[in-house]
Amino acid sequence: MKNKLLLTLGILAFFIIPAAAQASSLLVETQWLEKHLNNKNMVLIDMSDNMQYQRFHIPGAIHLPYSILNKRSKKGVSLSIGSKQIIHFLGLLGIKRDSHVVIYDDTGGLNAARLLWELQSLNHKQVSILNGGLVQWILEGRKVTAKPVEPTEVKYLMDNTTTPSLLATLDTINHKNSILLDVRSREEYLGHPRQKRSGHIPQAKWWSWDQSVDFENGFKRKKAAELIDSLKQLGITSKKQPIIVYCQSGHRAAQSYFTLKSLGFNNVQLYDASMAEYQQTPLPLNKGLNP
Repeated sequence: MKNKLLLTLGILAFFIIPAAAQASSLLVETQWLEKHLNNKNMVLIDMSDNMQYQRFHIPGAIHLPYSILNKRSKKGVSLSIGSKQIIHFLGLLGIKRDSHVVIYDDTGGLNAARLLWELQSLNHKQVSILNGGLVQWILEGRKVTAKPVEPTEVKYLMDNTTTPSLLATLDTINHKNSILLDVRSREEYLGHPRQKRSGHIPQAKWWSWDQSVDFENGFKRKKAAELIDSLKQLGITSKKQPIIVYCQSGHRAAQSYFTLKSLGFNNVQLYDASMAEYQQTPLPLNKGLNP
């Protein structure tokens, strides 16, 4: 009797666990989303530009402009609007603490990843990005609509659980145990010979954000094995290694943050102020391809 019970539980686990894992995955596929469009616990967020959303979007998607998530400091540095404002907007979007938030855009996750980072900073448990976003959805001939969605406002309850910070600052980026990844273009990393405050932060390795996107295959994320191999070539061999990503304003770096997290790297931070702040300091900058 006991053996039969264990066998039954094992069979159930075989079918149930993969479904749950898919539902909580950071990267979900178009097939999965289409099957769950009517899930009342899921909130679908479109972060394409406003004109694109008005033309067509995935049915049920609520539009959120990327610009809402950022503010400018007195020095012109782009920063997060802060947890209080994020919580306010989440409530306006109809997102609750237990909602499964699925985000997409039409730029390879460039916009969507920023909201994912904000949600993870609030310790929101269920948040995913649609692999390939609107581009892949359209290429597969799936249904779209021009009908806008007006969300029902709710109250987003803050989680008081203490979690490690996902935000790196000017004071923490030079921590010897952390690997710095500069995810800007090659030209930005190299620096301009006639511009004194150009180049990259010393010891930062170059890993351009767009190398993770398969633009020839529906803007989907490239295969995990290929990306992990490229990281190994930079000396990143353990998924436990502390990693800090930065770009110019935190925009591209958020996409790289998401990519790393989706690959299983669990100790990643975003230097939100990035080079927009660092270049205004007297701290050293390196030029060329060597870190």
